[in-house]
Amino acid sequence: MKLSKAQYDEIAQFLGHVQPTRQSLRKLKKRFPSQSQSTLLSIFSQEYQKQIKRTHAKHHTAEAIETYYQRYLSGVVKNAGAPVLLELANEVDFAPSLMARIVLERFLQEQEGTIPSKTLINSMLRDPSQIPDGVLANQVYQCTVNDCCYGPLVDCIKHAIGHEHEVLLREMLLEKNLSFLAEEQLRAKGYDKTPDFILEVPVDIGQYLDYP
Repeated sequence: MKLSKAQYDEIAQFLGHVQPTRQSLRKLKKRFPSQSQSTLLSIFSQEYQKQIKRTHAKHHTAEAIETYYQRYLSGVVKNAGAPVLLELANEVDFAPSLMARIVLERFLQEQEGTIPSKTLINSMLRDPSQIPDGVLANQVYQCTVNDCCYGPLVDCIKHAIGHEHEVLLREMLLEKNLSFLAEEQLRAKGYDKTPDFILEVPVDIGQYLDYP
């Protein structure tokens, strides 16, 4: 089903009044039942990422970071099992995985006395069991599994979808008997940029398209 700009704008406007949670996705599907789940999820993701980019800086000031960290500490003191970080992220309209990253980095900085590397942070976000604090590990886990648009879980899904499309494209090229170089071949040849495939001989794609 083709989506008009007016329909897109209507969906985007609706998203401006709901929080970026899975519950909001259900509301979105109920409000626009004629649209597919994949279409709504794609629009949801695009609009949410635009919002995060607009507000990213304010969440990374020294004052904001310290406020979030202290609120996390006081929250888990009251109830270590409550989703403190997840609720904080939803309260301030910030991605749960990004909130988890902020607090985790602040925690490690306090523990080690130095700014932790991005490699270490990414590794701990992917596998919270590496975090040397059980309560924080659980809080980070809750954030990553409940984040619809950011974080290691979403990255894995995107990677899987990208791989699936790459396989389908390869099958299409082979079916049409088109000569091409794959990414691994380009990398072996020393190419700086390695798209999934490069056609060795230019073709007119019009002959491969089915027109009504």
